[in-house]
Amino acid sequence: MTDKNEIVTPPVQPEQAKIRLDKWLAQVTELSRSRISALIEQGQVFLNKEALRDQDRKTAPNEVYRIILPPPIEAVPVAQEIPLEIIYEDNDLLVLNKPAGMVVHPAAGNHEGTLVNALLAHCRQSLSGIGGVIRPGIVHRLDKETSGLMVVAKNDEAHQGLSEQFAVHSLERSYLALVWGMLSPSSGVIETQIGRSSVNRKKMAVVASGGKRAETHYQMVETYAAGKISLVKCTLKTGRTHQVRVHMTALGHSLIGDKMYGKAPKGAQQSDLLAEAVKFPRQALHSYKMSFEHPITHKTMNFEIPLPPDMRRLIDSIK
Repeated sequence: MTDKNEIVTPPVQPEQAKIRLDKWLAQVTELSRSRISALIEQGQVFLNKEALRDQDRKTAPNEVYRIILPPPIEAVPVAQEIPLEIIYEDNDLLVLNKPAGMVVHPAAGNHEGTLVNALLAHCRQSLSGIGGVIRPGIVHRLDKETSGLMVVAKNDEAHQGLSEQFAVHSLERSYLALVWGMLSPSSGVIETQIGRSSVNRKKMAVVASGGKRAETHYQMVETYAAGKISLVKCTLKTGRTHQVRVHMTALGHSLIGDKMYGKAPKGAQQSDLLAEAVKFPRQALHSYKMSFEHPITHKTMNFEIPLPPDMRRLIDSIK
């Protein structure tokens, strides 16, 4: 049993030895490497009772680390009465269907109208403070233009329990994506390292070294327009930034509407059948399925929702 503001890592495996401590901790927790570096500097990372302050320290087999998170502080974003599609809610967490176009938490240029603003109004004082001032209750994110299932923690114990499941990849998430072309083979696994692009720091990329391990299991569900478009199920075994988008692009089948990672293939602009796909205003990506253990009751929770109307309309237009 851990304190609600404490993260305890799994033991370092033999093959994970001699990795920089901050890098390894970023791989096994939901904390960013920069956040972990700051916590090391503050003496908040421990091996047994010893505070580890050396950023260059290497991991050793069987070591278990404790990370002490700063006390939660009151969230400052304003509460806004914004409608939410709540799929499930209890005293500890809620599961919702985030619409495309909604930013998850306030950031530069998006201080209002975010999911956090809506949650503050809906949950009142009941949101985990572990996410800090800007991200109360937020355990994981979806991109602004990605729709679908998200789980939100209403207290710190639930937040910690859910974060631990994300860290060990026991929380299962599956997405449906509309991509250009027909995949061959129709199913498989793509496992790479994903890190910041050396060309464009706003983008993620498959990298030869560095980055974080990313694993996606994919399966083609249907094809449309004589194989020019496919509906693909992607199940994440890790949760990296833009993982589905980067991996599908790496396979040569970028998401429809993804202006950052792909573009319509040659000839699509001139095709009447593909006109709606070419004009689709967002990446056609939907988090449709999620399974996890309830962090308090330990009951298995399973959720599944249908495709959103805009993706359904697109499919109807190309059938």
